[in-house]
Amino acid sequence: MPQKRNPISCEMILAAAKILRQQAGLVLDAMITDFERATGPWHVEWVAVPEAFGYAAGILHQSRFMLGGLIVDPARMAKNLGLTHGLIVAEAVMMGLAPHIGRNEAHDLVYDACQTAIAGDRPLFDVLIENPAIVGPLGTDKLRALTDPANYLGAAPAMVDQLLAGRSPLRRPGSA
Repeated sequence: MPQKRNPISCEMILAAAKILRQQAGLVLDAMITDFERATGPWHVEWVAVPEAFGYAAGILHQSRFMLGGLIVDPARMAKNLGLTHGLIVAEAVMMGLAPHIGRNEAHDLVYDACQTAIAGDRPLFDVLIENPAIVGPLGTDKLRALTDPANYLGAAPAMVDQLLAGRSPLRRPGSA
């Protein structure tokens, strides 16, 4: 069908990743050998390691192909984030509130606010701002910042910056 964008590369990546993961089990089995590695269970490595590299290379190839055609639509992304009326950042609000009133109390207050927002089809911020137990410790500005998905990206911006600078975001500073 011409209107579809089939995720064939994604499907291939997922399948290859599952097969690749199984190679780890084979290599672990090869570690269990008899006296002085004499009888050959380690020969499994001769199959598992090259196959693992082949699947990893295939995953990288498909990833590069897939990402080469990636179209980023910030307006659509914002629209999709808005579909939850702010529920996507409920955890951020809970974690921002927790140091003031305790994690369990923060969880319960935000949970109740989420249920109210869902039942009334209202934005989470509008429900949160009505609760003095939430607004009091945080204030309106902090609450607005916590309910903005753009402020809830974790380490992603730093990882992107490292990647674009040619450094692996997975490597720790000072490691080779």
